Amino acid sequence: MKRPRRFFAGFLPDRPGVMVVSGAELHHMRDVCRLRTGAQVSLLGPDGAEVVAKIVQLGSRRALAEVVERRPAPASFPVVLAAAIIKGSRMDFMVEKAAELGAAELWLMATRRGVVPAPGAERRARWERLAAAAARQSLAPAPMAIRAALSVAEVAAKAPPEALRLVCVQGGAPLGGILKEDAAHALVVACGPEGDFAPEELAALRGAGFVPCGLGPNRLRAETAALAALSVVLASRVGAEQGD
Repeated sequence: MKRPRRFFAGFLPDRPGVMVVSGAELHHMRDVCRLRTGAQVSLLGPDGAEVVAKIVQLGSRRALAEVVERRPAPASFPVVLAAAIIKGSRMDFMVEKAAELGAAELWLMATRRGVVPAPGAERRARWERLAAAAARQSLAPAPMAIRAALSVAEVAAKAPPEALRLVCVQGGAPLGGILKEDAAHALVVACGPEGDFAPEELAALRGAGFVPCGLGPNRLRAETAALAALSVVLASRVGAEQGD
């Protein structure tokens, strides 16, 4: 049986048993997927919970879908990627692939050695669209949240103390080995710009409990380092859940 198309919607029912879809998700449902009244869809809320629903009304500003089945949110292992803002299409690629891999949040970092200013509303909106599309394609339980630009000091201060906090640096201890020794249930990984973190930025992160980790002997571009770190983190989590 064909899997219903997936869309993201806030769990704010217009009336009991009915979900509302609007904005970009409505456009995707009506104009891209060309769904019509009576079609079944899968709707996901911000907490990852899922419902199967039938479209009962499809208008220019919103769609209403009657809930057929509710499914609980899956167990989560929240991974935050704190990444330096980089240039143009390379940042677009990082955003899309981080969402596809399963990062829960992307914290944009304005770094001393970075050459790209904090993004405006239009660029942030583009990244949010890319993240939502990647989540739909990859069957992620929720779209990756993209937070406003922070300084490195703000990232250090905001990182949850209960999370395993990592910072990617050349020559750090192998990331895989660190993950094997720590059974944390949440993780924040910080990746710097092409020129790496400035010494005072790295000191601020280390002072906040960030553990230096390495990704091998080669010098990686910023987006490659961020996605490699995410891949190792999430693969190690799957292995732990399967008892490997």
